[in-house]
Amino acid sequence: MPAEEDQPDASNPFDLSHDSPEPAPDRELDPDARYEATTLEELEDAGAEHRVYDITTDSKKRLDVYLHNRLKGISRNQIQKLIGLGGVTVNGNNVKPSYKLRQNDRVEVMVPPKPAIDVHPEPIPLHILFEDRDMVVVNKQANFIVHPARKYKTGTMVNALAYHLEHPGYNASPFTEQAKAQKTELSEVGKDDQRPGVVHRLDMNTTGVIIFAKQETTHWLLAKQFEDRTNLKCYLALVHGCPDPPSGAINQPLGKHPTIREGHAVRNDASGKESLTFFRVRRRYKGFSLIECELKSGRTHQIRVHLSYHGFPIVGDQLYGGETVGPPELLDPPIAAGARPNLNFARTKAEGQKIEAKAAERAASGELVMGTPALHAALLRIQHPVSEQSMTFTAPLHSPMLDIVRELEANHRAEGEVVTDGTHINLSQALPGIDLS
Repeated sequence: MPAEEDQPDASNPFDLSHDSPEPAPDRELDPDARYEATTLEELEDAGAEHRVYDITTDSKKRLDVYLHNRLKGISRNQIQKLIGLGGVTVNGNNVKPSYKLRQNDRVEVMVPPKPAIDVHPEPIPLHILFEDRDMVVVNKQANFIVHPARKYKTGTMVNALAYHLEHPGYNASPFTEQAKAQKTELSEVGKDDQRPGVVHRLDMNTTGVIIFAKQETTHWLLAKQFEDRTNLKCYLALVHGCPDPPSGAINQPLGKHPTIREGHAVRNDASGKESLTFFRVRRRYKGFSLIECELKSGRTHQIRVHLSYHGFPIVGDQLYGGETVGPPELLDPPIAAGARPNLNFARTKAEGQKIEAKAAERAASGELVMGTPALHAALLRIQHPVSEQSMTFTAPLHSPMLDIVRELEANHRAEGEVVTDGTHINLSQALPGIDLS
C-alpha cells in the first residue's frame, strides 16, 4: 500500500560530491545480485522472503556474520544495510550488525529477491509533458509502479518508457524525430536494479510530474538537484477539513512508525529526521479543502504524515486516517479517523487493504469514488542539466481526483480565506476544464 511520495533514487551508483562527475566504470552484472530497497515497504512490495532462525546455542557470533553464512548470494555489506533498514530483527527488536547472538534468540529476516536484469518494453500509454535528448517528463497516472520489482515484473513506467523510446509516435510528444534518433533508451544508471533512468520516484497511487534521464551525465546532474534540494516540488492534496489559519509550516521530524510496520510518524527522538512542509489552502469546500504543499525535505510519506498529524488527513489515504470519498461522502462529509491533531494515527496494512477493497468495489460499479490518496505532484521546477535553463512542469490532475474536485467546485464550495499570494501552482493548468470563477 505505501511507498515514497517523492524520493531521490538512492540506487544511483555515483558520487554526487564531485563538481564534474565522471561516468561510472562499466561492471559486469551479477546474475545472483540481490534487489536493494530503500524502505521496508519497497522491500515488501518487491517480494521479500520472510525467514526465521531460532538460535539454539550461546555462540555470541555477530549478527551480520551469522547471516552472511546463512544467506547465500548476499554480501556482508548488503546484510548490514538490510539490518540498518530494519529488515532484520532479533526478538522483535531492531539491533546493530554487531549484536552478539545468544541462546533462544529469534532472528527474523526479510530476504531481498534477486532482480531480473532485463526490462521488457510494453505498449502502455503515457502522458508526456516534455522530452528532449536528455530527459523525458511524464504525468504519472495512479496505480502505476515506477520500476519493476519482484512482485511487479511488468506494467511499470519503465516498461512503458522502454516501449515509448523504441516506437516514436506511440505517445504524443513534443520531441523531434531528429532528436529521437540520437537516443532511444533510458540512462544505464540503475539498470542492474531494474531502475534505468529513474531519477526519483512517486508512490504507486501518487500521480503527477516525474522525470527520467536518457543520458548518464544527465542522470547524475538531475539527481544532484534532488539531493541538494535546489529544485521546487509542489503537490495538490485534497484533505478532510480546512486548516485555520490557511497557510503555515509543518516542521516535525519524521521516522518509522513505532507500531505500524508500513507506516511513518512524527518522531521527537533520535530516530526522527528533520522534515519541513509548507502548506497553503487554495480552495475551500464543505468538509474538504484543496491544499498546495511545498516540500523542503523529501522524507518517505512526508506530506501524508504531516497533514494527518496536523489533523487534516488526505482523502482516500487509508493508512494515515483518510476516508474513502464518493457522492454520499460529498453530501455528508465524514469525520476522518485521522482528524485529531498531534496524533500519529495509522491503520494496519490489513485494515487499509480491507477499506481499499471496498472502495474498489464501489469504483467497479461505476461510482465516482476516491479510495486511494488524493495526492498529486502538480509542479516540478528544475534547471535543465545541459542548457541550465530554468524549466517548470505543471501536470493536470487525473481522474478520479479531477472529477471529485470538479464536483466539489460545482456544488460544495464554502466561504473562507484562501491563499493567493506566494503560491506556485497555476490551478487553471492543474485543473483543466473546471470553472474556478
